[in-house]
Amino acid sequence: MSWTVITFYKFVQLDDFADLQQPLRELCQVHNIKGTILLALEGINATVTGTDEGLDALLFHLKQDPRLSDLTHKTSWAEEQPFARMKVKLKKEIVTLGQPEVSPTKKVGTYIEPKDWNQVIAAPDVVVIDTRNNYEVDIGSFHGATNPETNSFREFPDYAAQQLDPTQHKKVAMFCTGGIRCEKASSYLLEQGFEQVYHLKGGILKYLEEVPAEDSLWEGECFVFDERVTVQHGLEPGNYAMCHGCGYPVSDEDMQSFHYEPGIACPHCYDKLSETQRARFAERVKQRQLESQRQSLENKA
Repeated sequence: MSWTVITFYKFVQLDDFADLQQPLRELCQVHNIKGTILLALEGINATVTGTDEGLDALLFHLKQDPRLSDLTHKTSWAEEQPFARMKVKLKKEIVTLGQPEVSPTKKVGTYIEPKDWNQVIAAPDVVVIDTRNNYEVDIGSFHGATNPETNSFREFPDYAAQQLDPTQHKKVAMFCTGGIRCEKASSYLLEQGFEQVYHLKGGILKYLEEVPAEDSLWEGECFVFDERVTVQHGLEPGNYAMCHGCGYPVSDEDMQSFHYEPGIACPHCYDKLSETQRARFAERVKQRQLESQRQSLENKA
């Protein structure tokens, strides 16, 4: 069985965003939808999974709101259920830059369709910036893109202040996983006086979905925030696993390391975990194994 996963977001003024929480929570419960929906004054951001019928019901519900009638989504698939539960959360921002006053609903850069992205980033006078976190960039990025080496999106304003200059960097093109971070980053740069700011519409995921591998400038895999861990061209599942100790993606090479303990630690965190954490993670692995054995016995009964 495969699970349908949809992601969507929209920057739009939602003055009553708190009132949207409970109806969405109840609808997702009725249709057994799992994942996360974030609601804020600046809009909505979600990654959820469920049956096709359930997801259609969710999208239909959202699009009854005139402010969300043109909501678009991206679809992919997972071999295992990528989420354990459903969360509908109220936030200050649907993507945290740490500056709620910056909003793409007021000012935003130029959207670049995936089919046109190669031409934009190949231009010699364009600075191409990956707005994702450092560990995401390590797994894959566009050829020649700059890695700001940030650990969270909150650090982007500091990076921009130190490394970017609107008098020198006349054209800036940015990208991220699904489009939301680079869209907000484009709004921020425009506020700082940059004049020509571009961002990849739909993000890396839309690019990998629409651009054939033979024409692609993407190198590596793309980290996603669910149990699939990474995806490749065509949004096919990637080759990374997730360390349940620190949440860091681990490669086949990492798994061969003496420091890799499935469900407990990996080369990135083995020397950072306390004994209490190790014991807790080991117990979690044990309970999962017992649950798996129980379900196997029930299926045979």
